Amino acid sequence: MPFMPVKFNLQKRVKLAQGLWMIYWLSVVVGILIFSLGLFFKVELRKRSEMMDNNESHLVPNLLILVGLLAGGVSAFGGKVCHDSLDPVKFAKWKPMLKPYLLLCCGFNVLMLLTALLCFLMQFSVYLTLAEGLKNSIRFYKDTDTPGRCFMKRTLDLTQIQFRCCGNNNFRDWFEVQWISNRYLDMGNELVKDRVLSNVEGKYLMDSVPFSCCNPGSPRPCIQHHLTNNSAHYDYDHRIEELNIWSRGCREALFAYFSSMMNSIGVLILFTIMLECLDMAGLKYLATALESMEDPENPECESEGFLLEKGVKETFADLFVKMKMLRGGNEVEGGEAAEAT
Repeated sequence: MPFMPVKFNLQKRVKLAQGLWMIYWLSVVVGILIFSLGLFFKVELRKRSEMMDNNESHLVPNLLILVGLLAGGVSAFGGKVCHDSLDPVKFAKWKPMLKPYLLLCCGFNVLMLLTALLCFLMQFSVYLTLAEGLKNSIRFYKDTDTPGRCFMKRTLDLTQIQFRCCGNNNFRDWFEVQWISNRYLDMGNELVKDRVLSNVEGKYLMDSVPFSCCNPGSPRPCIQHHLTNNSAHYDYDHRIEELNIWSRGCREALFAYFSSMMNSIGVLILFTIMLECLDMAGLKYLATALESMEDPENPECESEGFLLEKGVKETFADLFVKMKMLRGGNEVEGGEAAEAT
């Protein structure tokens, strides 16, 4: 007995074909959107590559580009089949391709599910890459004359301004590195010399941050130097004062940006899987309804459509038997080949 049979007349078949055609072309639009988001994600990773030590993974954006292209192609083919389904002559040429097409759709849904899972699971990898990359970016901030790091200062400054963040974890990360190049330090100055000599590693450390950490929305002019020295500023206490620099670290800001993007794309792909499953079920009903017409020459006659030719248990049992026979056949062929040698 067929699984979930439904009776169809001409009007129902026409409505089903038209509805499926619209859903398929909606899937095409969603596929183009996924492709565009994959490209955008890849470009954003390239833009932030310096702050990830060039270790960022492009697996997810590459999969998104592939999934977007496949979604557009697969859905366009399904839309064409639905468009031609009510013409017996045109539908006859598509009929042999329907079973392989539905199997292809099943495999494509598995690929999309894998891509959606990677969108959620790869966020931890992005977090770790950002943590290590930003740490090194801050360390190389001063190396404007070093090949390969010439634009690190510009990149990090623009990032802190755009994402309203400061440092890796917070603004105190700048206190632990020398972020002013030695070429801009007056080594003849006693204060500078004492500060360098007082450090074990010979670094010029200070409780200051770059200008890009300043919050332009603060009513007070930016205090970026001597942040922990209350006597250096009038009416100032760094322990209770709301500093006029960004308090959020760039790792948190960038991770929030990338994770929100990946979550949105993952949800979109799950929605696409639902659309594809709906398309597959509708196309199966349409194909079986057209095949079971009592009089193919009379379009007004009734027919029956179904999802599976047999029940779920019987279908899985038949599939298991076929797989067992295929495996047995392979073993027999292997044994014959061994005897021949």
